[in-house]
Amino acid sequence: MESEEYQAKVVLIGDTGVGKSSLLDMFIINTFKPNQDSTVGGSFKSKEVYIGTKVIKLNIWDTAGQERYQSLTKMYCRGASVAILVYDITKKDTFDHLRKWHEIVLESGNNDIIFAVVGNKEDLIDREEVKLEEARGFAKKIGGFYRKTSARTGVGIERLFESVGYKLLPGEINSRQSSQKIEQISLSQPVPPSSKCCS
Repeated sequence: MESEEYQAKVVLIGDTGVGKSSLLDMFIINTFKPNQDSTVGGSFKSKEVYIGTKVIKLNIWDTAGQERYQSLTKMYCRGASVAILVYDITKKDTFDHLRKWHEIVLESGNNDIIFAVVGNKEDLIDREEVKLEEARGFAKKIGGFYRKTSARTGVGIERLFESVGYKLLPGEINSRQSSQKIEQISLSQPVPPSSKCCS
């Protein structure tokens, strides 16, 4: 049986240092970099997931978490099918800020987007500051789903993106015959030096 092929735009959103880039690297190349550079503006990577006979190419944008890039985050969210809101389970403030990030996604004009709330750094569970019930409650409130991951060990990452694939199947995603255009956004201001952050 011939497989059905689709593609969808996904955005990773959250504060600096929560592990968005490391999470994406573990998913794409199965590698963890202890001293990951902070993302400036945004970066883009792709990978296919297989759901039964269906193949979904996820075009994943990793966005900057710094406040000065929030206007760019809105631009990256345009045309996205999925927004993955990531927080660090050891830092409560990064979870509290998800409300702001959720609003930024909605301000991009995309009201049909699928939301995933992700508690990253599960390998540091002994330092967890966010109650599981609270995180799941927030995900439910915004109509999304919740997952825990560790970008360091890889735990939960495949399951996260498989869940994204399943959520996309009944939604409006583009087939290869109607490919989604990926916006190329360039920074108009000089790029500041990269800083190191834990992931």
